[in-house]
Parts: sequence; C-alpha cells; structure tokens
Amino acid sequence: MAPTAISSASSHTPIPSKAQPTSPSKEIDRSIFPDGFKTSGQHPPLYDKLYPYSAFPKHITGPTVWSSSDYASHAEQWTHVFSATEIAELSSAADAFLAQNLPLTGINQGNFPLPSMAASLSAMRNELLNGKGFILYKGFPVDEWGNHKSAVAYMGLGTYIGYPVSQNGRGHILGHVKDLGEDSRAIDKVRIYRTNARQFFHADDSDVVGLLCIARAQEGGESDVACVHAVWNILQAEYPDVAELLTQPIWYFDRKGEVSVGEEPYIRTSVFYLETPQPQPEPDDHQNQTGAEQRVYCKWDPYYVRSLSRFSDAGLIPALSAAQVHALETLEAVCNRVKLHMILEIGDIQFLSNEHILHARTEYRDYAPETGMPRRHLMRLWLSTPVSEGGWRLPFHDADERKRGGIQVDDTPPVARLDAD
Repeated sequence: MAPTAISSASSHTPIPSKAQPTSPSKEIDRSIFPDGFKTSGQHPPLYDKLYPYSAFPKHITGPTVWSSSDYASHAEQWTHVFSATEIAELSSAADAFLAQNLPLTGINQGNFPLPSMAASLSAMRNELLNGKGFILYKGFPVDEWGNHKSAVAYMGLGTYIGYPVSQNGRGHILGHVKDLGEDSRAIDKVRIYRTNARQFFHADDSDVVGLLCIARAQEGGESDVACVHAVWNILQAEYPDVAELLTQPIWYFDRKGEVSVGEEPYIRTSVFYLETPQPQPEPDDHQNQTGAEQRVYCKWDPYYVRSLSRFSDAGLIPALSAAQVHALETLEAVCNRVKLHMILEIGDIQFLSNEHILHARTEYRDYAPETGMPRRHLMRLWLSTPVSEGGWRLPFHDADERKRGGIQVDDTPPVARLDAD
C-alpha cells in the first residue's frame, strides 16, 4: 500500500501560501521559444502530495545507495574516457550543426545525431536517474575545438539526457561557472556560482546538472558529491529529529529576485520528499508498471535558506528556528562524512542527478591576470527529465512538462552565450 499523503486534517496541515501553483498556459510564443517549449520555473510543491515523516522509509537499500569507500579507489566504476570513435562522432555532429547555422537554443537529438553512441548514452542516463546518480567523462577536446564547437558538442551530448532549461532570470540555458568578482557575502542577491566562494552541499533546480571544465583554477575549486540516500540512512539512525524536521514543509527558499510578475519572492517547501505514487494502469494496460517504489528525493541549498532575513525581519516569514539551524548544520556535516572527492581536469564532464545526489565545491583562487592564464571556467547545463520519459515522480504541478524546473522570469527568451556575462 502506498503511503498516505498529508491531508488538510493532518497535524502537518500546510501553512497557507498566497501563491499557489496554477496550470501553465499551453500557448507558447514561438518567436520567443523557437522549439515551442518554455522552462516551467520554480514553484511551490503540491502540498497535498507531500507525505508526513511517518511515511518515509527507516532505511533505504538498492542501486541508489553507495558509500565513498565503494568508489574512492575505483574511479573506473564512475569514469568514462571518450574513445577516438566517440570523439569523431561528436565532432562530426557538431560540425554538421554549425554548418546549418542553427541557434544553440534549438539543439536537439534530431539535429545532433549520435547513432553509434545512443545505446551507451541511454544506459548512462538510466544510471544517472536510477543508479548511483553521477558519472565523469574524460577526454573532451576543448582546447582543440575552442569554446563554440565545444559548447555545441556538449549541449548536443546533453540532449541525450534531458531538455536544457533556463538557469537564471536572464534565460541562460548554457551557464558559465566563473568568478565575476561579485560579493559572495551578498547572498540575498548574488548567485554563488558567479563567485569563487565555497559552495556547500546542494542540489540545483533541475533533474540533472552537467559541468564541462574549460579551465581550472590555480588552487581549489574541487568537487564533492554525496549520496542522498546514504545521508538519509545516517539521519534516520542517528538524528531522527533532524530527519523529521527536514520532511516538513516549513522551509523557505529565497528566489533572489528571479521572480515573474505575481509570484512570491520565496517558496515554502520541504527538504526531503517522497515521490508521488505510480499511476494505476488501465485494466488492459500491460505496459504500465504497478507498485513502483516511492523514492526519497532531496531539494536543498543552504545559501537560499540563510538569505531570507530581509523577509523574516519584516515579519513576512518565520526566521530560522534553532532546531532548523541545527538541522541544516547536521545535514552538511553528514554530507561531509559520506562525500566522494573528485577533481575536474580540463576536458572533463561531470553529470549529476539533482534528485538523489548533493554536490559541493571548495573555495578557489584564480591565476593572477599578469600570468596570462585563464580564469576557472565550467560550462553548465541544467537538464529536465519529465515523468513520461523516465524522470522521477515529483510532487510539483509541472512534473510531466518537458522543461520542468529551472528558473524562468516571465517570457525571458532562452539564450546560449559562449562565456559568462
């Protein structure tokens, strides 16, 4: 029997919210969104689809659970070095795309065919969504190809995982993780990826995140990944009070001004969720699975939780309680206990699930300008995997939209610039 969701009569009755999700309009202006699909954006959850702590598993097992000790000395289990044949196929597809003078915002599997790689990419996608949740590709020839061809090949590769969604209020579907000199202390305004500051364990607002290393820092900027389900097992065993608090929809997340007209500047939600139930099949539908597991999903970024004092000081939302501060500190500490450390070299591509992996990076320092060395630069993709295409059954109204999640401000068009701006 599936767990019972929180009802209006439950002790976990949702706090009223002025902005409830509404069904998105299906009328898309193709002069703004050429492929006919608009990033859905950030939304509150469907509160009646959230489950109380009692419905969550005490212990998780299966292919999504792993320990850093499983992989720290066995990089071959999570690393794939591109073969000469694969590079040739990527190169040919990129050259053909460039020859057609198509916009990067319109790249898809149809105009970026990878017939020989399709089967291995499908298996990799399944491992991202339903297995350990991460992979590191090596040997992408960014220095030989340059930024433009590299961006085309990288985005084309990404279309075999999911649909690119906007990563900020300016519509960037190709993001750039780079220190632009912005003040990392101004966390109510500044996105940390545009600074050289440490990033604590977090998940991005998409199903999958990709990072292509174009240039490394002189020092730091190294990557850590943590298995959410291993973290959950530790919380349940050692800190059940923290686990319970993190399942309650009492956490406010800042939107840092990236808000469409009529939306609230923050979102109230949980940190840990259960998937919604698998729909029951029609009597003659033998293809649809029944009794599918409702997996534990995590949505978290401490920078977005700690930056809300302007609203709590005004009495608009509650300030973080002592118990919440303890919970977020405990979550970070447990992530550090189970983390797998990796260093991205130039030409490496890291793909991560944002459903059951949290990731972090160390603070970094770029080379001095007079050295002539480039600043650390990662090209970033946020990719959507809707339910109908094997994505997780998330408790949000856009769960089966092609470009679910991401950040969308009004009708800001998608752009794919070749460097940070």
